[in-house]
Amino acid sequence: MTNEDIKKDNLDENKELENENIEDVVKEEEVQDDSQEVTNDSSDDEKYQDLMDKFMRLQADFANYKRRTEAQKTEYVELGVKKIVNDLLPVLDNFERALDSIGEKDSTYDGILMIKDQLTDVLKKEGIVEMKALGEEFDPTYHHAVLTEDSDEYDSGYVIEVLQKGYLINDKTLRPAMVKVSQ
Repeated sequence: MTNEDIKKDNLDENKELENENIEDVVKEEEVQDDSQEVTNDSSDDEKYQDLMDKFMRLQADFANYKRRTEAQKTEYVELGVKKIVNDLLPVLDNFERALDSIGEKDSTYDGILMIKDQLTDVLKKEGIVEMKALGEEFDPTYHHAVLTEDSDEYDSGYVIEVLQKGYLINDKTLRPAMVKVSQ
C-alpha cells in the first residue's frame, strides 16, 4: 500500500468514526432533550399545582373575608339599634308611669295610651319585646334583684314584684328587669 492509499483508508476510517461520533452525540442530545422535556413537564406540573393551591387559598380567604364583613355589618346595625332603643326605653317607662298616675277617666289617658302603644309596636318590629318577669323563677340573665322579701304567695327565689320592666331583643337581654325576689 502506498501512502496515498493509507491516507485514504485513514480518511475513510476517520469519516466513519466522525459519523459514529456525530450519531452518538445526536443520540445523547436527543436523550438529554427528552429528559429535559420530562423534567420541564414535571416542573410545569409542580408550578401548576402550586398556583392552584394559592388560588384555592385565596378563594377561601376571600369567602371568609366576605362572611366576616357581613357578620360585622350585622353586628354594627344591631349595636346601633340597641343604643337607640336603650335611649327610648326610659321614655316608654315614663309613658307607663303617666298612665298609672292618671285615671282612665282622664281625657289625656287615651292619647298617652295610643302613643305608648305606637312606640311599643315600633319596638316589636325591631324584635324588642317586654320580658315576662312576675311569678318567674329568678334568673340573673334576665333579672336584676333590687330587693328581697318574705312571701307566702311565692316559693323562695321567685320574682314577686317588677320595679322596672326588662326587655329582650331577638331573645337576648337588652335591659334586665329590676325585680323584688321572694326569700
